[in-house]
Amino acid sequence: MSPKEEQNRGEKIRGDQIHGERPRQERDRGAHSPGRETRAESLADRITGALVGAAVGDALGGPVEGYSPDQILERHGGRVHGIVGPWNGDAWRTARPIAPYHKGDGHVTDDTLMTHALVRVYARVRDHLDAYAIADHLVPDLMTTPRWIPELEAEALPLHRVFLAEKWLVARIHYGHVDPREAGTGNIVNCGAAMYMAPVGLVNAAHPAGAYAEALDIAGAHQSSYGREAAGVFAAAVAAACAPGATPDSVVDACLSLAKDGTRAAIERVCETAARHRDFESALGPLREAVAPYDTVGPDYRAPSLGARRPSRLHAIEELPVALGMLLVSGGDYRHAVLGSVNYGRDCDSIATMAGALAGALGSPVPEDWAKTVAEASRLDLDEPARVLTEVAREIFARDVRRRRAHEEAFAALGGTGCSD
Repeated sequence: MSPKEEQNRGEKIRGDQIHGERPRQERDRGAHSPGRETRAESLADRITGALVGAAVGDALGGPVEGYSPDQILERHGGRVHGIVGPWNGDAWRTARPIAPYHKGDGHVTDDTLMTHALVRVYARVRDHLDAYAIADHLVPDLMTTPRWIPELEAEALPLHRVFLAEKWLVARIHYGHVDPREAGTGNIVNCGAAMYMAPVGLVNAAHPAGAYAEALDIAGAHQSSYGREAAGVFAAAVAAACAPGATPDSVVDACLSLAKDGTRAAIERVCETAARHRDFESALGPLREAVAPYDTVGPDYRAPSLGARRPSRLHAIEELPVALGMLLVSGGDYRHAVLGSVNYGRDCDSIATMAGALAGALGSPVPEDWAKTVAEASRLDLDEPARVLTEVAREIFARDVRRRRAHEEAFAALGGTGCSD
């Protein structure tokens, strides 16, 4: 089957935004205006939108991960507008022996596997998490319980699918007995921790600072430097997107209020560039140019530079700033943000995971046909993790209120201000 025929077969769903264009009436209002269709703004809706949106974005980005926009354009005879098949067609098992995964056809990747694993940890602990919760619950989940792995088309331990940077969790914590708060030190610095931090933002819905602090603690078990920082900032972005009346601009503002060092500089630079674009096609090159000075991987994603993925206060992961940039370019529209992220290439499954989570949390509906195809192809109930996390988030908030009241009473007894109503 030719690439063009495969594309026609694989593109099961086409969006209205051919080549990234939004409807004229929305474009005329500007990239940051609330011109998108939105759902009700309940907690359950926000959590469902974020988690389903992340999984669908992940599945759309998987088959073109690692390639450039030009390579994607040539391979598919145009931009990707929906779910497509594997880059190497039926040879997906053997074309890249180091990664014999069936990426495409609606299969989620390790981004979603890790996100759902973190939801399961919240379901067990039913409270805020820290690095020790990762050691006590996430690590055993990865290495003891076989689950259906879509890209392997088989039941297997999640540990057998996740990338080396995630296997680090097991090597350092289970086998190395390293303090979980410090176990991330020495790992390659990448988006491995950030990619699954959406649940932290959702548990801390509308409280970006709380999400940031919790994610930093959790991510200490997995990452260091700007990889850990990105985890905190992405969780904060998701929390900010859950706030009533949130917009792409308010999400970016929340990120800039918390982000440090190169991560903050990269987000600021990329988002300044994104503000000048209203469709992803025109933004693809400029967003890459904006983030390039902060990205250590270099121009060839599959041949990283010698300085790649090393700790630094001057650099940032590429994925989060670009996801935020696509959120701005799209005006918060889910389809446009995710398709822009997918066609950006490079680590586009993680970029689309983040953009999808943010747009979904903002209330932009995930296309039902995309979600249905991904759920069926991946053999996953995409709604169940959201139902579980919504219940847990309510329990945690009630517990937080009780703790805050007890603190207020104790502080008032010390001569401080009185308790709130």
